[in-house]
Amino acid sequence: MQNQEGFIKQIRRFPSSTPFIVGNEAAERFSFYGMKALLTTFLIQQFAYSEASANEVTHLFITGAYFFSFLGGMLADWFLGKYKTILYLSLIYCVGHACLAVFDMNPSGFLFGIFLIALGAGGIKPCVSANVGDQFTEENKDLIPKLYDIFYFSINVGATVSMLITPWLMKTFGPAIAFGVPGILMGLASLIFFAGRKKYVMLPPTGFPKATFLGINYYAIRNLGKVPEAKSWLDNALGKYSAEQVDNTKAVWKIIGVFTFIPLFWALYDQNGSEWVIQATKMNTDFLGMSWLPEQIQSINGILILLFIPLFSAVIYPALEKLGIRITPLRKIGTGFILTAVSFAIISYIQLMIDEGQKPVIAWQILAYTILTAAEVMVSITGLEYAYTRAPAAMKSTIMAIWFLTVAIGNYLVTLINGNIASGGFLAGLEGASYFLFFTGLMTATSLIFIWMSTRMKEQVAA
Repeated sequence: MQNQEGFIKQIRRFPSSTPFIVGNEAAERFSFYGMKALLTTFLIQQFAYSEASANEVTHLFITGAYFFSFLGGMLADWFLGKYKTILYLSLIYCVGHACLAVFDMNPSGFLFGIFLIALGAGGIKPCVSANVGDQFTEENKDLIPKLYDIFYFSINVGATVSMLITPWLMKTFGPAIAFGVPGILMGLASLIFFAGRKKYVMLPPTGFPKATFLGINYYAIRNLGKVPEAKSWLDNALGKYSAEQVDNTKAVWKIIGVFTFIPLFWALYDQNGSEWVIQATKMNTDFLGMSWLPEQIQSINGILILLFIPLFSAVIYPALEKLGIRITPLRKIGTGFILTAVSFAIISYIQLMIDEGQKPVIAWQILAYTILTAAEVMVSITGLEYAYTRAPAAMKSTIMAIWFLTVAIGNYLVTLINGNIASGGFLAGLEGASYFLFFTGLMTATSLIFIWMSTRMKEQVAA
C-alpha cells in the first residue's frame, strides 16, 4: 500500500504536460516510420524505380530530415520558440502525408509529399526532444531521466507497431490506405500537441546569438596572424570573444574529431530500412510459424532496442567491468563500429546466396539485425552521451545540431553512391554482394582507424 502511494505521488510530480508530449511522440513516430517502412519497395513496385534509384531517394529523404533538424532547432531557439515551430511544421508534415495518399499514382506529387514530410519531421525533431526538458522545475527535475525513458519507449513503440501494420495495410488495402493511415496518425499527433497548449512551459526564443560556433571560427580565420601570442588558430578570435567562448569552441572541435567517424556508421545503419528491405523481398520470410512481409522485418530493430538498452546498461557493461575490462565511451563506439561491419558481412553472405540463385531464410537477416541493434546501442546512444557530457554548457545545442548533421552526411554518402550506380557511373559494378562487401570494407577500415586513434584521445569529462 505504501509503495502504491509512493508511485502515485511520483506520477503527480510529473509535469501536467506529460500525457500530451508522450502521446504526440508515439503518434508522430508511427506516422514517420509507417511511411518510411514502405518507401523503398513502393518506389520500385509502383513507379518502376531501379533498386539503386529507390535507395537514392530513400537516403536523400533521410538526409533531408536530419538536415532540416539542424534548421528547425535554430528556428525554434532563435526566432519562433519550440511550441510554434512544432505546431507550424506539424501542419506541413500532415500535408506531406496527404500528398502520399492522394498522389500514389503520380511520381511528382508523391516526391513532393516526401519533401514536405522531411521538412516537417526533421524540423520538429530537435524541438520535441528539447521540449521535454523544458517542462521541469527545480522541484521535479530529478524525474527528467524517467520521462526521457518513457519518451524513448513511446518512440520505439510507435515505430515498431507502424512497421508491422503499414505493410499489412499495403498488401490488403493498397497504397492510399497504407499511406493514409500514417497521415491520420500525424493529424492525431498534431491535435494531441495542440490540446496540451495550456499545459506546456514555453520558453521564449533567445534571438540570434552573437557568439556562435560558426561565428567564432569565421572571425578567427579572418584574423589569422593578428594575435602574435596565439597558441591555436582559434586564439585569433580573442579580443572580440572572451577566453571562455574561445575555449568552448576548442572543446567542440575535439568532439568533432570523434564525430568525424560517425557518418559512416549512419551510412550503413540506415540501409536496414532500404537496401535490407529489398534483400528481404528475395528471401524466405517464414519465421516462427508466420509468413512475414519483407517490410515488416524492420520492426525487429525496434523490438530489440527496447530489450538491449536495459540489457547493456544493467547487465553486460557491469559484468565486463567486474571482469576488469574498463568500459569507456570510445571503446563502446569502437566496438559498435566493428559490430556494424560484422552485420554487413552477414548481409553480404546472404546476398551472395541470393546471387547464386538460393532463397535463404529470413533468420539470417534477423541475426544481422540483432548485431546491428547492439551496434546502435553502443554508437548512437553512447555518442550522444559522449557529446553532451563533454560539451560546454554554452555549446550543447551546437553539439546536438552537429550530431544531427552526422546522420545527414552519412545518408547523403549513400545517396551519392546509389545515384552513381543508377546513372552507370564508375561505381556501377557494385551490384549484388559486391555492394554490401564495399560497405563492409569501408566500415572495417574505419573501425580500425578509429580504434587506433581512440587510444590517443583523452576521455575526461568536460566541466
